[in-house]
Amino acid sequence: MQLFKRRHEKKTQVDARLTHIAFIMDGNGRWAKKRSMPREFGHVNGAKNFKKVIRYCGDIGIKMITVYAFSTENWKRPQHEVDAIMGLLSDYIDDAVASMDENNIRLVFLGDKSIFPAPLRAKIDNVEEISKDKDLLLNIALNYGARAEITHACNTLIDAGKKNVTEADVAAALYTAHCPDPDLIVRTGGDVRLSNFLLWQAAYAELYFTDTLWPDLSTHEIDRIVADFYGRKRRFGGL
Repeated sequence: MQLFKRRHEKKTQVDARLTHIAFIMDGNGRWAKKRSMPREFGHVNGAKNFKKVIRYCGDIGIKMITVYAFSTENWKRPQHEVDAIMGLLSDYIDDAVASMDENNIRLVFLGDKSIFPAPLRAKIDNVEEISKDKDLLLNIALNYGARAEITHACNTLIDAGKKNVTEADVAAALYTAHCPDPDLIVRTGGDVRLSNFLLWQAAYAELYFTDTLWPDLSTHEIDRIVADFYGRKRRFGGL
């Protein structure tokens, strides 16, 4: 695996207008169902495409990426599916650690990690620590929900003795305090909603929804998404 490795043959290149892109990676289960396969098969292929998409975004110059990997609501899924997703995550962390010297990627996990088994928490803590000085950022939202994140931020500020808070105080207490808000949020799979993802940070993000299921999201479609983003006028409440 070579995440974010540069490839000079790429034609699309982003500029400072698109620094941070976020993905709601939806459609793995339906992708598998269309092929009369178990949902776990969809997650395996979704994980493969995740690596391809992240690599390509790095290739074209995007410095920060956030992906919605597992929500606080996803625990309601069948246990065998949850176990499969956790296994893929563990394998991915192992792969990232093994290839750390080849890549320039910082991994940060967003969400409440206390619920995970100790061995997985140790892997997460380790990869965050050893990658902390890398230049390119990959946030992985895991056991994440935006409402839970905002609640956690409020409780953090209360514990710090805050009586009155500003927007800047809240932003500094969020899981994403280490990075700017996303410029663009992309959801695959056809649903047109954010599903409790980055609700605070999405205030002025551009939104893009596609019917393409996550395992089928191609680099060509990413080029079209980037082109669509550059065709928009971001007014941030102004004229």
